[in-house]
Amino acid sequence: MKGKKKVILGMLLLCFLMLGSTTVFAAEEAAEYVPKVYATFWSLVPPVVAIVLALITKEVYSSLFIGILIGGIFYSGFSFEGTILHVFQDGIVGSLTDSYNMGILVFLVILGIMVCMMNKAGGSAAFGRWASIHIKSRIGAQLATVLLGVLIFIDDYFNCLTVGSVMRPVTDKHNVSRAKLSYLIDATAAPICIIAPISSWAAAVTGFVEGEDGFSIFIRAIPFNYYAILTIVMMVTIILLKMDFGPMKLHEKNAIAGDIYTTADRPYANAEESVDGSKGGVIDLIFPVVSLIVCCVIGMIYTGGFFSGTGFVEAFSGSDASVGLMLGSFFAFVITIVFYAVRRVLKFTDSMSCIPEGFKAMVPAILILTFAWTLKVMTDSLGAKEFVAEVVKQSTGGFLSLLPAIIFLVACFLAFATGTSWGTFGILIPIVVAVFAGNNETMMIIAISSCMAGAVCGDHCSPISDTTIMASAGAQCDHVNHVTTQLPYAITVAVVSCITYILAGILQNFMGAVMVAVISLAVGILLMVGTLVVIKMCGKNSKE
Repeated sequence: MKGKKKVILGMLLLCFLMLGSTTVFAAEEAAEYVPKVYATFWSLVPPVVAIVLALITKEVYSSLFIGILIGGIFYSGFSFEGTILHVFQDGIVGSLTDSYNMGILVFLVILGIMVCMMNKAGGSAAFGRWASIHIKSRIGAQLATVLLGVLIFIDDYFNCLTVGSVMRPVTDKHNVSRAKLSYLIDATAAPICIIAPISSWAAAVTGFVEGEDGFSIFIRAIPFNYYAILTIVMMVTIILLKMDFGPMKLHEKNAIAGDIYTTADRPYANAEESVDGSKGGVIDLIFPVVSLIVCCVIGMIYTGGFFSGTGFVEAFSGSDASVGLMLGSFFAFVITIVFYAVRRVLKFTDSMSCIPEGFKAMVPAILILTFAWTLKVMTDSLGAKEFVAEVVKQSTGGFLSLLPAIIFLVACFLAFATGTSWGTFGILIPIVVAVFAGNNETMMIIAISSCMAGAVCGDHCSPISDTTIMASAGAQCDHVNHVTTQLPYAITVAVVSCITYILAGILQNFMGAVMVAVISLAVGILLMVGTLVVIKMCGKNSKE
């Protein structure tokens, strides 16, 4: 409590010191208003303050808002009225009334509604019954868990809860520890969503990359998202090699002997599984997801002019992701309602009751996006992009080569401390775009990828991450067990990813983006598999 009081007093002191500096930042009236601090170091203070406060308080909402408030103060020259108007009218209201941003929010809300409908229709439970009949081994149970996690790439929340409820009976039957199940769930949630073009995460990242073709950048960044790709490689490798290390090794050894919990604290051991009385089948899980994918793809190529004669690739890369995802998700939503009604697994009134529930589930995401967009408005109005671009021009090539790895580590630390990937995106991606846009496009793609990868890594490791907590709940695993067993695995992938980003940063000085992607990713995969083989050999030698 004393520590929190010191933090609050420190924040208040910072505000008073800044308010006392009005003579330094006084802005002159002009026909086209430009703040005195435009394109100076002070333009970076709002995002820096947001980062520091997020690390101290581990709370992203208030940290982003304080950063926004400081941006408004600097812009208005410490005018109370000017600050309030800039923050709320130009910032929050301006962000929410922007047609592109609003399209992204509509997509998120419809996504939340469809997630609720799919769960209520009983499709997940039906898949679990099917899997328990067709899966015959421990390796099969684990690979099926990974496969289902990969298939449910639309949203990490939906992924965690669905994969857990579907696969838990299957993995229990084959003596897979709850710690291992929760790791597989967590590792196929955010890491899959961040490389899936049709997902809530893609929509978020696209929204943060303002001033650029966000969706095209997201697509081109996928091969450079080393943490996400190498996490998948690691999962498949340890399953096929039948290997585990760290605390997970004990959990798996005990599970094979019949104890899937290991520790004395097993809060879900006596939990009764609810019996699903719905008429839902496997098709009720698959059909809505496929409909959503197909409709969103059609929506995006429609906005790119595909039906007016433009080629598919050109239409996809030139599409308006906001409008495309919004239209596609709406039509998928309507199709799903009709589909469930015809099959009589979900009445129309039940589908409608999912609307407020789905909206409620997306409120945290909407808040983070709104504050992140507003912080971007503040930094833009202060000329942060111009200032950083000038600084970058004066930087040495060697330092720039290390920037992807540095950005990856910063994003890891920030997401770990705050427990949120999206907040990290909102703080770091606009800065990365400002640094490289128009200067070095290949490095901008690599740096944005490293920011996304680092945010997912930190979120994956963080015990306060909502995804980590939901993975524990989905697997019905003790949360501390999940965190302690997962951490060595996540750190191993993070180390290999950081090395791969150093390689990519160096290679981009000598070759094009395609060759950099191919060579660095191939080296990263070989390094990942080689590291796991060495760990397994060391484990065997220690036994002997």
